[in-house]
Amino acid sequence: MSKKIIIILAAAIILAATTPVLAQDVLMNSAETINLGNLKLAVFPTVLFEKNGRANEFGVAFRIGYGITKRVDIEAKAAIYKNIKYFGADIELWFIKGRNFNVSAAVGGHMTKYNNDIPGDPNNSDSAGFDTALLASTRPFRNLEVYGGFKLAGDWIENSDDNPYLRMHLVPGIEYRISDDLDFLAEVGIALNDNSRHYASVGLALYLLR
Repeated sequence: MSKKIIIILAAAIILAATTPVLAQDVLMNSAETINLGNLKLAVFPTVLFEKNGRANEFGVAFRIGYGITKRVDIEAKAAIYKNIKYFGADIELWFIKGRNFNVSAAVGGHMTKYNNDIPGDPNNSDSAGFDTALLASTRPFRNLEVYGGFKLAGDWIENSDDNPYLRMHLVPGIEYRISDDLDFLAEVGIALNDNSRHYASVGLALYLLR
C-alpha cells in the first residue's frame, strides 16, 4: 500500500510542477460516500479545453477524504499550479441509498490565491467562493459505477463588479474498482454557461481501509 501512495503522489507532483492551469474544480466521485472510518487519498490530472482564445490547460488536483458516518464524508481539496494555489473543503450526504441507485449532495467552499504579478492580467485577483453538487449513480457491473452530476460553483473576486462569478457543469463519469483499496475514475465536465470551460479528468483514489 505504501508503494501505491508513493507512485501516485510522485506522478502528481511531477505533473503539477510542469503544467499551469486555471482553477476549476471537478467531481470525480460517485454518489456513494467514503465508508465509515476510511481515509481516501486521490490525484486527478485534468485538462481544461480551449475557450474564447484561451488554449488547453493542464494541471493536477489532490484530495484527502474521510468517512465520518455511513452516509456522510468530508474532503479537503488542494491544487498547486504555476500561478495558482487552490484550497477548499466540502461535506457530502448520501441521502438516497437504493439497491442499485444512489443520490448524494455536497456543499463546501474554496479560496484561490494567485502569484501572477503581470499588470492588467485578469487572472491576478484572489477569490473565495462556494461549491455545490448533486450526484446520482448506478452500478451496471460489479466493479463499475456510472455517475452523473450537476455542479455549481461561485466566486467573489477581489476588485470586481461581476460578483458572484458563477460556473455550471453537467458531469458524466465512471468509477472502476481496480481492487478493494484502489479506484480508477474518469469524467468530463460539460460547461453550461459562458464562465465555465469544458474539461476532462482522470485519476486514482486510494482508500486506507479500516
